[in-house]
Parts: sequence; C-alpha cells; structure tokens
Amino acid sequence: MPLIFVIFISVRTGGSTIVELVFRPRVLDLLINTLLLVVTTLPLCVALGVGLAWLTERTHLPGRRLWSLLVTAPIAVPAFVHSYGWISLLPSLSGLPAAVLVSVLAYFPFLYLPTAAALRRLDPGIEDVAQSLGLTPTKVFFRVVLPQLRVAISGGALLVGIRLLAEYGLFAMIRFDTFTTAIFDQFQSSFNGPAANMLGGVLALLCLLLLVMEFGARGNARYARVGSGTARDQRLWALKGPLKLLACAVPAITTVLALGVPLLTLGKWLMAGGIEAWLNADLVSALGQTLMLAACGALLTSLAGLPIAWLSVRSPGSLTRLLESCSYFASALPGIVVALSLVTTTINFARPIYQTAITVLLAYVLMFLPRAIVSLRAGIAQAPVELEDVARSLGRSPIHALRLTTMRLAAPGAAAGAAMIFIAISSELTATLLLSPNGTRTLATGFWAKSSEIDYAAAAPYALLMILLSLPLTWLLYSQSKRVAGR
Repeated sequence: MPLIFVIFISVRTGGSTIVELVFRPRVLDLLINTLLLVVTTLPLCVALGVGLAWLTERTHLPGRRLWSLLVTAPIAVPAFVHSYGWISLLPSLSGLPAAVLVSVLAYFPFLYLPTAAALRRLDPGIEDVAQSLGLTPTKVFFRVVLPQLRVAISGGALLVGIRLLAEYGLFAMIRFDTFTTAIFDQFQSSFNGPAANMLGGVLALLCLLLLVMEFGARGNARYARVGSGTARDQRLWALKGPLKLLACAVPAITTVLALGVPLLTLGKWLMAGGIEAWLNADLVSALGQTLMLAACGALLTSLAGLPIAWLSVRSPGSLTRLLESCSYFASALPGIVVALSLVTTTINFARPIYQTAITVLLAYVLMFLPRAIVSLRAGIAQAPVELEDVARSLGRSPIHALRLTTMRLAAPGAAAGAAMIFIAISSELTATLLLSPNGTRTLATGFWAKSSEIDYAAAAPYALLMILLSLPLTWLLYSQSKRVAGR
C-alpha cells in the first residue's frame, strides 16, 4: 500500500515534473549523504556486533555474562535519545562522523543479538572436526563458524540498513541531512507532496539495492542439522596478555559510549528538572498508551510475519521473495510516508478507522514487519523439516506438527523479534504523531514535543521511562535465550 501510494502520486505528478524534482543538485547531495552513511555504518556495525558476540559467547572474557547483558541493553535506548545525549554533551556535534558514531552505537545490537543466538546454537562438534583436520582457531572461525552465521549477519545488517534509510529523529537532532529528513521537512514546511514522494521513490530504490545484496549474502545453504549434535558446552578460547586487555576494553568502551553517555545526560537533566519534571499528569497517560500500543503492535506484527518467514525457509521461490521484499520496501519508507498512505487509504476507502488506534497498529505492522521476519526466519532455518515429518508420521496434523516442533525451536527467535518490535513501537515517532487519535500521547511523542521546545529537563522523564520500559524486557529476553541454550 505505501508503494502504491508513492507510485500513484508519481504517475499523477507527470514525467516532466518527476525529472525536474529528482534530477537536481539537492537530490544528489542527499544521495551522497545517505550512501556514505550506509557504506560507513554497516561494516562498523557488523564488525562490532560479531566481535562482541564472539567475545561474550566463545572466549574466557572476564565477566562475559555481565558484558553480554550490557552490550544488549543499548537496544532499549531509542535512537533519538542517543542523539539527545550526545548533543547535550557535545553541542557542536554534527555531520557525517557524528551520524556514523551515533548510528553504530544505536544499532549494533541488531547484529549482536542474532549473531550471539546463532553462536549459542552451533554444534561444537563441527569445530572439533575442523581442528582435527589441522585448522588453526582463526581458520576455524573464518572457514567454519562464520559461514554458519551468514543468515544472522545478513538479516541483522539488512535491519540496520533499513533503519539508516528510514530514521528521522536521530539525524534531525545532529543536523545531518538524509532522504528521510528532507522528506519530513518537505511535508512539514509546505506539504509539498510530489517532491517528498519523489524522494521517497529514490529511497525505495536504495532499499531494493539493500535487498538484492542481502539475498546474495544469505545464499541457499542449509543451516539445520538432523541429529541432536554434541551434548556439551561450547568451547571457550583462552585470552592471554595484551589480547585479554584488548578484549576487555572493547565491551567496556562500547558500554560507556552506548549506555554511559545517554544515562549521564539523562541524570544531568533529571537533576536540573527536579521533582517538578515528574509532577506531570501526561507522563502516566503516555506510559499507559505506550504499553497498550507496543504490546498489541508486537503481537500483530509477529503473527503477520510468521507465514512469510516459514515460506522463505521451507518453500523459497520467486513468489516468496516477492512477498518478503514487499515488507522490506514498506518498512524502508519513512514513517511519515507510510502514515500518509494510510491517511489517503482510510479517508477514501475505510473512513470508520481513520485516525483510530486500528490505523496506528496497521502502520506499526507495515513498518516493523521485517524485524519479525528476520528473527523468525533465523529460528526456523535451524529447525530441520525432518522433525515435522516425524511428528506427522506419528499421527499429528500438519498444524500440530508445526507447532510442536518448528515453532518450539523457533520460539527464541520469535521472542527476540517481538521484543525488538515492542521496543521499536515504544519509541516510534513520526507515524504516531500523524495517525494517532486526538489526545493520544506516547512517551516518544511527549519526549519529542518537549525536546523540540528545547525543554530538555522536561523531556528527560519521558526518555528515562522509555529506557526503563525496555530494559526489563531486554533482561527477560536475555535470560530466556540462555535457558533455551542450556547455558
């Protein structure tokens, strides 16, 4: 639907106007900015996420369980709160280096979480065989372990790339222009629909490029095993001398930058605001509405993503990839474009749900469906189809066989996806502002309203509540993944 909306506006605009709007210096500047952002940020996120996953899951890193929790926690901090923290600390921070720094700190957990989960489920016997054939630990990692992480890494990188293309609040605060900030400015300043939608079309093409790269990186290899594997813990590699100090420094520095800066800034503004900042009746209402929308949105999005994820693993083909691609296209578009497409559709074809919670939830499904698909797909990929066949041979119906075997093994991935969706909805901004019924205020919209007025002290309680709301869920997800892995 968002794509049809963009295409419809493009056709109505006309070819000459499209050429005039797209082929101009401003669009070239935005394209260069966006490409440089993605090309610089993605490799850094992959290196940091995979490196931290290896350190916390496969080495004798001192306090590795604590570090694994601490490097997971930044996912609970909204991206625009990261910018809020860094801008408060360094007001002059701006441009591409600032955008890359804050983006890596905000989004590397999207690589860390699936990679760490995949490492926990790998059969250690495969690595033993590789070592018995004379491979060094480094060669074992690059030739045996890393290929097994391909689905997790490519899926996580795709999520990060999509977020970089669609993010608004993070880049608006640090004054870095991308397609998304330009689109929002067009609508906000003059409601210039054709110009904004032309930029949205270019953004959709960039998403297509990311999809093609992800499909190529994922490949068609099989990652499940039929047997139970080796019934023992994963081998942990020793760290000695300077290597041990370096290994300890990586998660420590990451934690300080990704958690310390936002929390330090929040503490500063909370102390400046005092008790008066909390004596705000809107805070309780915003918390309640955020909980309701996030819980309902996470459930609906996970249910919507389940059949697509299952088909992409069990029945890959052109139709399946088309279905999967449609979800990525919609989520790559800025929230404001998704919201405007829903506004147009509901006004013309479904007026009873216009500006209701139903429309807001539909926007969340469109925007966050890939998070459910990627997490579910990684879990289903490691659940062998032979288990379903055995269950059906024992008299179970296809649905019961799927539920008792594949879905049970894919449950950690489903939980990870639902948690990421819950966290994303609790901090979603643009679509909520445009689609929510009158009187609706979430923690994210409340924070943005106060920070837009440069009232950082009044905005701090909203930011802190968003973080506190997400941290317990992050802890539960972390604990569940450990229990499932038997660790």
